[in-house]
Amino acid sequence: MKTLRINGFDMPYLDLGAGKPLVCVHGSLNDFRAWIGVMKPLSTGRRLIVPSLRHYFPDAWNGSDATFTMAQHVDDVIAFIEALKVGPVDLIGHSRGGHLAFRLGLKRPELIDRLILAEPGGTLDGSLLPDSDGETAPPAGSRAHVAQAAEKIAAGDLDGGLRAFIEGINGPGSWDALPAVDRQMREDNATTLLAQVNEGRLPYTRAEAEALTLPTLFIGGGDTPGMLPVVLRALAAHVPKAQTVIIPQAGHSMFRQQPRAFADAVLSFLDG
Repeated sequence: MKTLRINGFDMPYLDLGAGKPLVCVHGSLNDFRAWIGVMKPLSTGRRLIVPSLRHYFPDAWNGSDATFTMAQHVDDVIAFIEALKVGPVDLIGHSRGGHLAFRLGLKRPELIDRLILAEPGGTLDGSLLPDSDGETAPPAGSRAHVAQAAEKIAAGDLDGGLRAFIEGINGPGSWDALPAVDRQMREDNATTLLAQVNEGRLPYTRAEAEALTLPTLFIGGGDTPGMLPVVLRALAAHVPKAQTVIIPQAGHSMFRQQPRAFADAVLSFLDG
């Protein structure tokens, strides 16, 4: 593990292989360990750089620092890419990390060659809702599972909080179905949910999607329930240079459930 001093924080990261740099940004309750199943194929002939964001494992954090915001994490990854001094990178973001990568692509497109968004998390404003009358429509998508999970964790019910979050995304029974190693990673990052409730994440807008001019691949899991596939389709319909791949027999954690199919989709896009 290496570290870079970024905006007053020692950002830890894994650095594998050599060649064109590919940076992977994890999602909620995850960290650099999330990508272990695809590290070998993604680092073959490339330099794979996998950070853990501010306050995620291996940082031991109590959830009380006001610097846990989406804007801070976007700025941290911008500074991290600049500090690597390798020029533009290819960038993957998953879930919350996909939202971060979307925002980074809008804010600093010159830092990115190609962008991969694996079921980016967040809500849609009225301009992206199908069959809506534009800005007057209410936002689509709910963050209720985050608030419910944070409330339980703050009250000392760690298992109940993590169950509420995971099942709020993946459906009933998904927490119990997680392998022990994946449950442990969520437990190691549970306190981040205390701050994620008020992280300042804004809904996606149609104008933002249309302004994202980078070559962009959207990857989804064929079995993912709820709003995430809706968000993916809405964004992909309006990002000018978008491609979409849906991985069968996989849900939101598609790169852990179908690592070979995920890596093949990413590499085909990057080599295209």
